[in-house]
Amino acid sequence: MKDAWIAYCGPAAVPDEFWTRWNADPLLIAALALLAFAVARGRASNARAGWGAIALMLVVFVSPLCALSSALFSARVLHHVILVSAVAPLLALAFPQRRAGAIPLAMLVAVHAATLWLWHAPGPYAWGLASVPAYWLMQLSLLGSAWLMWQAILSPATQSGPALVALAVTIGQMGLLGALIVFASVPLYPVHFASSLAWGFTPLADQQLAGLLMWVPAMLPYLATGLWLAWASLRPVEVAP
Repeated sequence: MKDAWIAYCGPAAVPDEFWTRWNADPLLIAALALLAFAVARGRASNARAGWGAIALMLVVFVSPLCALSSALFSARVLHHVILVSAVAPLLALAFPQRRAGAIPLAMLVAVHAATLWLWHAPGPYAWGLASVPAYWLMQLSLLGSAWLMWQAILSPATQSGPALVALAVTIGQMGLLGALIVFASVPLYPVHFASSLAWGFTPLADQQLAGLLMWVPAMLPYLATGLWLAWASLRPVEVAP
């Protein structure tokens, strides 16, 4: 059984056809090819990070995960988690902030948090899947705000203290949003009701799984980065003779 609405990734995937539902949007493929060309030509400061970001974008936008995210809210949240917690920091490593940013880190953290909460409110979420322009506004605002925040956090110009606070605040607000989704007593995202049943989930179980994904696995990249920054700040600085 499929939902009647169609988002960018197409009709909600059902189990029998999942592995056939690859997205071959020529504009998307062209955009990823341009990014790959930039990395291949040495435009990225960290080529491995650049290729990693491209590989993950192929997973979230081209692979059958795209169609699955039309079927399950938990798959959509996994899609968003990969974008903001994995693709964005890899892009920040590949294309880092060259000098001290004009926008304060605290403001970047606040803007990203507001963007994340906005797009996971039931009304804006449903609108973001209702048309192709709305879908890409959702994706680009989530990825763009996360990219700018990660650039500032990973910038050599940012001291470890503010960077660690930014990571802790982001972990806290994502965990709170995930907890609210987990403990909601009723399903909040009706666009996935019919297709979640096709995958063997009740709408509430699908929603709870989505909240757990945002609550626990999503924080791991932030925690790992925080531990790395804390360890780096404790290492003695070698003074050149």
